[in-house]
Amino acid sequence: MTLSVFLRRSAIASAVTFTLVSGFAAPALAADRELLNSSYDIARELFATVNPEFNVWWQEQHDEDVDIKQSHGGSSKQARAIMQGLRADVVTYNQVTDVNVLAEKGLVAEDWQQQFPNNASPYYSTMAFLVREGNPKGIDSWDDLVEDDVEIVFPNPKTSGNGRYTYLAAWAYADQEFDGDQDKIEEFMKKFLGNVKVFDTGGRGATTTFVERNIGDVLLSFESEVNNISKEYGEDDYDVVVPPVSILAEFPVAVVGEYAERNDNTDLARGYLEYLYTEDAQRLLAGFNYRVNDENVQKEFADQFPETELLRVEDVFGGWDQVMDNHFSSGGELDKLQRR
Repeated sequence: MTLSVFLRRSAIASAVTFTLVSGFAAPALAADRELLNSSYDIARELFATVNPEFNVWWQEQHDEDVDIKQSHGGSSKQARAIMQGLRADVVTYNQVTDVNVLAEKGLVAEDWQQQFPNNASPYYSTMAFLVREGNPKGIDSWDDLVEDDVEIVFPNPKTSGNGRYTYLAAWAYADQEFDGDQDKIEEFMKKFLGNVKVFDTGGRGATTTFVERNIGDVLLSFESEVNNISKEYGEDDYDVVVPPVSILAEFPVAVVGEYAERNDNTDLARGYLEYLYTEDAQRLLAGFNYRVNDENVQKEFADQFPETELLRVEDVFGGWDQVMDNHFSSGGELDKLQRR
């Protein structure tokens, strides 16, 4: 990287603020335009890194400085905030259903999954386990999580896409293990949920409970998140376990058409999401332990991602509409299992 490019990147990075997250003062240099990205709660550090790089990319192509602002929380809460008037230009979520809700309200295009590659999912992950150093409870797969002496921490599936994927991954494992026997699946899930020590509202809260409050034997979260936690808090204190069977967790993105147009940001919003598919961005995403579809980046990071059988929500459950109706609606499977 040349000195001039380095200095320009540094200047742009220093001008970026995240006022909705941190409450810091506005940047000293006025940007030509502002864009608001509504995202899931454990993506703060990811987009704190992505946004300055996007600014450089956009400026090189359009000679325009952009100030990217972030709004973070459980993705379902973020979607509700948009429906209540949060004028986000784009959404980068961890749950397809939260984008579908916005599409049903006319805020996102009905065909949003056809507007970008890979079902509008520029990166993906799966569910993994973070255990204490040395893995004292010997937790290697989902069946270890239903032992009587194991305490689990993961976010509430009612409020968190992270939590929903965890619940679905456990159910999908049981479905495969018991060959679809409903009684055995429900018994497994009853034990699994019974071992949950804390149900936080979002992924970041669950991380705080496990790491800072030292509660639980295992944190269940996205593979990307547990790897990032291990690196941040000390790889000598935690082990990461990727089970041999888990769920495919897609991270959908979409332009919030109504607000992007009102903000005169339609081109900028689309460009922001298109950038996530560039090789440079895919490499950055892989650096944050997300799995990507770019073949060159896949080869470069192959040793970082253990092989695991990734089950699709559509194949196991029939689709997200069925999932929401059968499992997470009032009186659904989740409620029934927790009452038993």
